Amino acid sequence: MPLKSYLAARAAAVDAALDACLPPARQRPTTLHAAMRYSVFAGGKRLRPLLCLAAAEACGGDPANALAAACAVELMHTYSLVHDDLPCMDDDDLRRGRPTCHKVYGEGMAVLCGDALLTHSFAVLVQSPVTRRYTTGHFMAALAEAGDSTHLIGGQVMDLEGEGKSLSRRDLVRIHEAKTAALLTAALRLGGMSANATPAKLAALNAFGHALGLAFQVIDDILDVTQSTEILGKTAGKDQAVEKATYPAILGLDASRREAARLTRRAMAALAPLGTKAVRLSEIASHLLKREY
Repeated sequence: MPLKSYLAARAAAVDAALDACLPPARQRPTTLHAAMRYSVFAGGKRLRPLLCLAAAEACGGDPANALAAACAVELMHTYSLVHDDLPCMDDDDLRRGRPTCHKVYGEGMAVLCGDALLTHSFAVLVQSPVTRRYTTGHFMAALAEAGDSTHLIGGQVMDLEGEGKSLSRRDLVRIHEAKTAALLTAALRLGGMSANATPAKLAALNAFGHALGLAFQVIDDILDVTQSTEILGKTAGKDQAVEKATYPAILGLDASRREAARLTRRAMAALAPLGTKAVRLSEIASHLLKREY
């Protein structure tokens, strides 16, 4: 099956699972549940859940057993976007081509929407089937660590505190290891765990996720300065306007493109212990390197 068809089929499965696991918009409090659904179904790429399912396949498992984990990761990711877009954070009016949650539902409701999505992610994750090696506690710990004060939230703190400052390349890597790569890696780990992956296979997924997460961020930074708001679905040039530390700002565009390619090669090399079953992960890495939005 061509990669485009594969991704579309997997994304449809994730969307169906997300629809089933979220409270209906008519359930009280209706405004909150409508805001949650508005944010989750805003047309995202579903990258993290797709990687979760592909990792399960790469480790010889059934992707259906990874669906709960895939949904949980997407809920945590969406919460982070809702909060990132708030005026007190990155202050953005557009996300995925639509008005951001706080522009539609108000700032207070957006805060509560993010809180609810984060909490619900663990309620969904607990439904993951256990395996011989991994208990419910292992699944919960993997997601909690990715979203804690030293990873996802800590990365956002470093990002905010770095605005308007002259940061080193190493500072930038630390920000995105925490803010971007940690949750992406957790998605892969959870997929592998759902397939009862050996420690060696999990290590390979960790190395792949770390390099892929950084490559994804480099490309994101490049697109922010080379593409239009209409193509990106979010405000273009925003990072430069607030003097945010980015790869193009520190390395320049050409060097940033080379860095993205280098990191993608490193990610693909990390998949060697998984053999031919990891072909989809390799294809996804190559696809992300060439993305234009």
